[in-house]
Amino acid sequence: MGWRRFFGLILLGIALSIGFACSKPTPPSEQPSQSPTAVQAPAEEKVNPAKIELPPETAAIVAAAGPKGLFNPPRGDVRLLVVSDLNGIYGSTDYDPEVDKAMKLIPFWEPDMVVCSGDMVAGQSPTLSQEQIRAMWAGFDEHIAAPLRQAKLPWGFTIGNHDASSALGVGDKFLFKQERDLAAEYWDDPKHDPGLQFGDRYEFPFYYSFIFKDIFFLVWDGSSNHIPAEKLAWVEKTLASPQAQQAKMRILLGHLPLYAVAVGRNEPGEVMENADELRAMLERYNVHTYISGHHHSYYPAHRGDLQLLHMGILGSGPRPLIDSNLPPWKALTVLDINFDSPELTTYTTYDMQAMQLIRYEQLPRFLTGHNGIVLRRDVEWEDLAPEEQSTCIQRLGTKKCEN
Repeated sequence: MGWRRFFGLILLGIALSIGFACSKPTPPSEQPSQSPTAVQAPAEEKVNPAKIELPPETAAIVAAAGPKGLFNPPRGDVRLLVVSDLNGIYGSTDYDPEVDKAMKLIPFWEPDMVVCSGDMVAGQSPTLSQEQIRAMWAGFDEHIAAPLRQAKLPWGFTIGNHDASSALGVGDKFLFKQERDLAAEYWDDPKHDPGLQFGDRYEFPFYYSFIFKDIFFLVWDGSSNHIPAEKLAWVEKTLASPQAQQAKMRILLGHLPLYAVAVGRNEPGEVMENADELRAMLERYNVHTYISGHHHSYYPAHRGDLQLLHMGILGSGPRPLIDSNLPPWKALTVLDINFDSPELTTYTTYDMQAMQLIRYEQLPRFLTGHNGIVLRRDVEWEDLAPEEQSTCIQRLGTKKCEN
């Protein structure tokens, strides 16, 4: 028995020695070099090595952004890539370079979903034929929708005025009924499934709801400034539903914003009518964020308890902000949601021409459009200097400056 114990101890020692040698860290000089196209993830992130390597065209854009490459923020529990106003000139079936660049960068940001606040095609012209309108949607499919389907990325969207305007003419008939019919034709085709988990298709693609990772999204038709009473009744009923109220967060998608933020859009027909009443309803049902487009100018704002993400543009025609000397930007936003954070959302917004970040401190602290003030999302009314408050009150009156 003694020799068996002796040899057993020898074998155990050999096994321990081999295990220790295998567990020793590789010296720095022996570590494999990292590919120049690899994404440097924050230390706290869990990275799937199979997803690190970027396509060459993506890596080239990242590398061209500067010596340190393109900034990629820490991921939240959910990451949305938010875009808006993709269209070019009337009838265009092609897209500006910034649209294609954004699509190429998707593997870098790795969003869970892509969200669009309207104007996917270049309609709103009575001279467009059915063939031209269908060709525009085919162009959209080629540049945007088909690559997203191939990547298995959901596309949450709202209809914009250039997609299918709800503007009314004589006898309360849709001025652009043909465009609305063909937009519905495109989206009702099973081949163009946006990959959403619908809550209520109601009048899809104009009014509907969907759920994504415990976030409830409601979409209304803000392609003009008026929402009919019966549609607003559906909006309120849907927001009051257990499905909406039991979600961790509620987001509204619409094209026109509640309040004006951009030069050339600072007039009644370019914002939702009865903005204060709509905002009060959204606050009543704890909607966290209203994502809008149309003004072609990025401005992260709030009014009362409602966050207002005024999206920048990727297509043609960026506009400057009201009372600002800043140049107009083509921009998109990476929106990270952290359910345990008091702020809940973090915006990382990129100037898509210079490929640099647009920071809050670069933007005006508040804007005074014709129908009310909006405050930059990191600023409260009490933070404004007396002369800033006075500027708003003198221009708009006390009620439109109340937050």
